[in-house]
Amino acid sequence: MSDTTPIQHFIRTIIDGDLASGKHRTITTRFPPEPNGYLHIGHAKSICLNFGLAQDYQGACNLRFDDTNPEKESEEYALAIQDDVHWLGFQWSGPVHWASDYFQSLYDYAEELIKLGKAFVCDLTPEAMREYRGTLTEKGRNSPYRDRSVDENLDLFRRMKAGEFPDGSKTLRARIDMASPNINLRDPVIYRIKRAHHIRTGDAWCIYPMYDYTHCISDALEKISHSLCTLEFEDHRPLYDWVLDQLPVPSHPQQIEFSRLELHYTVTSKRKLLQLVTQGHVAGWDDPRMPTLHGMRRRGYTPEGIREFARRIGISKSENIVDMAVLEGAIREDLETKAPRAMAVVNPLKVVLSNYQDGVTGSRLAGFHPQHPEFGEREVSISREIWIEQDDFSEDPPPGWRRLKPGGEARLRYSYVVKCDEAVKDADGKVVELRCSIDHDTLGQNPVGRKVKGVIHWLSASHALAAEIRLYDCLFTDPEPDGHKDRDFLEFFNPNSLMVVQGWVEPALKDAAPEAHYQFERIGYFCADRFDHRPGERLVFNRTVTLKDTWNKGHG
Repeated sequence: MSDTTPIQHFIRTIIDGDLASGKHRTITTRFPPEPNGYLHIGHAKSICLNFGLAQDYQGACNLRFDDTNPEKESEEYALAIQDDVHWLGFQWSGPVHWASDYFQSLYDYAEELIKLGKAFVCDLTPEAMREYRGTLTEKGRNSPYRDRSVDENLDLFRRMKAGEFPDGSKTLRARIDMASPNINLRDPVIYRIKRAHHIRTGDAWCIYPMYDYTHCISDALEKISHSLCTLEFEDHRPLYDWVLDQLPVPSHPQQIEFSRLELHYTVTSKRKLLQLVTQGHVAGWDDPRMPTLHGMRRRGYTPEGIREFARRIGISKSENIVDMAVLEGAIREDLETKAPRAMAVVNPLKVVLSNYQDGVTGSRLAGFHPQHPEFGEREVSISREIWIEQDDFSEDPPPGWRRLKPGGEARLRYSYVVKCDEAVKDADGKVVELRCSIDHDTLGQNPVGRKVKGVIHWLSASHALAAEIRLYDCLFTDPEPDGHKDRDFLEFFNPNSLMVVQGWVEPALKDAAPEAHYQFERIGYFCADRFDHRPGERLVFNRTVTLKDTWNKGHG
């Protein structure tokens, strides 16, 4: 892998200054996902940032679930998120935190705002509230309920909590400034009535706090030093600070924004990822084509490769649209050093070795990795019939062709030089079999008097094991499927994003464990499927990445 030295960025500069000045003795960060879907590659950037900074500065990082929207949240998502954080190589400080841990405190602080004259109960409908809010160029108007007395607001808010009013009939709003140029400060809603069963508190509450109100107080109660979030929250920072400035909270964290990650040829909107799942375009949240961490894990991406990717793309406030080649390059480099080599044939063409002789034609031992002798070796067996890739034979080859052709020679990897004597065709003129002859003097040595430059991979037909091989490509044909205002992103769905073929692999892979990685020589890096692969019974391998970068060659 590449150098793993942390790359300096503006957030590190802020932290360095805070520690040097004594503002903070140590740092505490947090990763605050909502349990309403599986995490994706954009979240990986945030995980690596928050947990990575805590590691580098010997601080702490909390995992806190933002569970303030009960209708969309589930235990399944919460468990999957914890699994992803662990898989990426991180551990949160202390127990898992939840916004719901603070529901009583949040309610008490809301009453405090009412007593300070800083919050009021509003009866405006959502439509009327939008109308009163104004626009980017027009100031908002005060709600007709804005000047209710403290006692009336307290009474109404307590009755909201007691369940006296229908869903949506009243809200609690912060009393800030309807003329503010920042729309987020125009008396934002901080509580709404919603009778929804909560995954942790059940039916104990029928009012729920809004994210902007919840998040800053949760940060303060946990004494977060640096609250890192993506740029869309930059305009929310004045509200974050306003809430904390009004209340007797134990700390006032600093919110710092950085640009979110956008990856070419995919989407990272949770709503759109959910749409792909629910409409059956993919096989689930962990489909290996999905940009979710569960999907990437199943495809064979490594946590080390993803962490290196996050390091390479860096942290800044400028737009962070990244080419798929950067991600695949990091994965490929990691697998290059750790994946054993093996041979597999995904598009088989039968070859009969006409002069094969039992007891004379020999096998050879081959190492699993050229740089890692400690990986061991295996026997590469040979028999009269072998499989090669159809692409390794051409009747009418282009100039410079180094593989098999009529009358031409090529070396079988770890084995003999063979010559193609005849191509057998079916009734439609398709080549279905080759007849080749072995040069028996070339096992482990070069032929005398001639050069054979081409080397092809192959498998003994009598030793090879059948395997299901899943060839994955990008999920969309457009680099920015989400970037067309007048077109649905599904118009760019790639119908060839998955091809399933029945191929053959070496017998050495019979007992490959689920999630084991291999380089299939000359084809790519593959991973035994996490769920469908059963050692010794059913072999299923997913293509993780190709051997070379194909993205700079007009991919898609």
